[in-house]
Amino acid sequence: MAKPATASRQSARVVQLRKGATVEMVRLTCPDSAQALKIAESFGTAIVDSDGIRDLHERLISETADALSEGLGEKAMQIHLQRIVGAFVGSAHGAGQFYSRAVTEARDATAKAANDSRDEDLDGPVGYDSAAQRKREFAADMGVQAHALRMAAEGAVAAYKQVVGETWKPFDRPVDNPGHSLDRKAAQAQMSAFD
Repeated sequence: MAKPATASRQSARVVQLRKGATVEMVRLTCPDSAQALKIAESFGTAIVDSDGIRDLHERLISETADALSEGLGEKAMQIHLQRIVGAFVGSAHGAGQFYSRAVTEARDATAKAANDSRDEDLDGPVGYDSAAQRKREFAADMGVQAHALRMAAEGAVAAYKQVVGETWKPFDRPVDNPGHSLDRKAAQAQMSAFD
């Protein structure tokens, strides 16, 4: 006969974490300087001053830290800058994801337009661009914007390292799951009925 387990087992509590965007994720989704230049030249859009944006945001974060240094302790400064840099990185990552979707839509529309038997994808009236052309131009605009935000994020991350002395990484927050505590209370109330 099997002996019942008498040792009390602690219930393992698994805490799910909401992962924040990383600089690596931004670099994977947002165009780099060479690609942004190629987009700007191909579509006739403004050429972004990548280094200028990066340097400006690096100075912005550094000067913010200098201005706050009298009023914030070391840990408070780290937490504050963690949040600010996280906002820049999150914004760039969101723009990069939007850019990726816009490129996919532009590719799909362009492929459909290449099919001669599809009347709905033919060019519009004289003087108007085709739907595929509009999607390509929209994707180009989103690419330049995503690149600019990438440069801002990279500048903020570089400043964080200078000020705090360690590499920035996203804060992974626990996922709010209010249903668990409610379920636990309901279970306790039900079990008390057996006492």
